Amino acid sequence: MSEAHTPLPVATEVEQLLLRLGVPREAHTGGELTVRSPVSGEVIAQVRQTTPGEATDTIGRAHAAYKAWRNVPAPRRGELVRLLGEELRAAKRDLGRLVTLEAGKIPSEGAGEVQEMIDICDFAVGLSRQLYGLTLATERAEHRMMETWHPLGVCGVISAFNFPVAVWSWNAALALVCGDSVVWKPSEKTPLTALAVHAIAQRAIERFGDAPEGLLGLLLGQRDIGEVLVDDHRVPILSATGSTAMGRQVGPKLAARFARAILELGGNNAAIVTPSADLDLTLRGIAFAAMGTAGQRCTTLRRLFVHDSVYDQLVPKLAKVYGNVQVGDPREAGTLVGPLIDRAAFDGMQKALGESREAGATVHGGQRVEGIGTNDAYYARPALVELKSHAGPVLRETFAPILYVVRYSTLDEAIEWHNEVGAGLSSSIFTLNVREAERFMSSAGSDCGIANVNIGPSGAEIGGAFGGEKETGGGREAGSDSWKAYMRRATNTINYSTALPLAQGVTFDIGE
Repeated sequence: MSEAHTPLPVATEVEQLLLRLGVPREAHTGGELTVRSPVSGEVIAQVRQTTPGEATDTIGRAHAAYKAWRNVPAPRRGELVRLLGEELRAAKRDLGRLVTLEAGKIPSEGAGEVQEMIDICDFAVGLSRQLYGLTLATERAEHRMMETWHPLGVCGVISAFNFPVAVWSWNAALALVCGDSVVWKPSEKTPLTALAVHAIAQRAIERFGDAPEGLLGLLLGQRDIGEVLVDDHRVPILSATGSTAMGRQVGPKLAARFARAILELGGNNAAIVTPSADLDLTLRGIAFAAMGTAGQRCTTLRRLFVHDSVYDQLVPKLAKVYGNVQVGDPREAGTLVGPLIDRAAFDGMQKALGESREAGATVHGGQRVEGIGTNDAYYARPALVELKSHAGPVLRETFAPILYVVRYSTLDEAIEWHNEVGAGLSSSIFTLNVREAERFMSSAGSDCGIANVNIGPSGAEIGGAFGGEKETGGGREAGSDSWKAYMRRATNTINYSTALPLAQGVTFDIGE
């Protein structure tokens, strides 16, 4: 290999990227929060953490900024988001590369995550001229009834490591055009990409010219800093992405102070392969959905129900793909499966595989891949687990590249098993039978927030509302009418007559 193709040490490349992205050196050196790259396992930064007092002050500035920002016309607010999209386009290559180095994604996925940010900015700019309410029919003569939408306040965002930048943009782009300010607490595992995004956003704010100070805030640290955001009464809406266990703690705290919660939690996602499925297309769809991002997407395919009649055609081919897929340093050409985020993820994967073996399952793959990076880099071959029944670890989400496969005989049986788990995020069916497809998408089919036909459950576009049901939390972000969560609705009745008729025929005559 020529010297030109030898990759830089991860820490060196990260430092160069942060410099180009506009992150001051003091923000990522000499701090208390140790940041490791999953690519090599080496320490790449020491980030200064936000103190609880500083977090409270940041929220205060965001609250003051909201009071000014809510009075800015929505199309003008959209101009800021348009500029943010421009800055993201200019920084796409470097920011995407930083996502690869800090979160372990292959380059196309790192760049794709930044493209998702750009896409939601485009969506939100158009939305800034479409924050419409309804004109409603009224029973009273010479009256008008309508609804209007108003900004809500400070929008808190708590994001996870697996999509370290996109989730912030889903919330921030919409919240900004809706008239809200935003305070972001990223995962403590991926603070560098957050620092980079914050620097990019500040450049957009500078170009905008007259945005209020504190409109976008950033909090770096551990759980205690996130709790400040959750508990502050000046934050009327909070988006939290993470595990169902995290949601069980955050949700009640928000409910106790009557704040809105957008919870994006676990997803034990499944697909059904029917007798009529196009098996070549199905194989490709399963491969990306189950192995992409090393099985660390909320929408990763984790359970696969295959009809008896096609099981022996499909599953051996799938096992071969699992055995041949290139696992390695995501910077190397041809790599499709990069590292797990850390040792805890690897240990969780091995625990689930051990339980599966004890239950009599046949396990293909799943072993650690040695010789990449330091001992603190955790690479594993994706695991294909053939189960005898839909029981055991398959019923819970393991955030790793494990795909459980179960035979089924009838579609009713497959749908019942599909809906048996607690989470309800994403789902899919592979079929060429329109009746099966429509049944799966009907009220008697998948109970998930996303139900697809002939594509896997992962890789959602921003134009649709993203989120799920049951233990996934019920929140919706990104497209469709998700914007309504970031605003408050007022119903208005205007009387332009000289009379005062009351609704429902009520009379209340006080005389003269």
